Amino acid sequence: MPLITVSMYPGRTQEQKDEYAKAITKAAVDILKTKENHVIVVFEDNPKENWFLAGNQL
Repeated sequence: MPLITVSMYPGRTQEQKDEYAKAITKAAVDILKTKENHVIVVFEDNPKENWFLAGNQL
């Protein structure tokens, strides 16, 4: 059962998340050969100030 976590900045609409979750689910089904109802997608909206790259805030 794939559990796919997507972290991103806040601000995406529910419609965008719905569309992205469907696309991710389809890709998981096609590539991982699993069933659609076994794929879980979790969105984590994290403020930009919580993101760092190589120790530097983005």
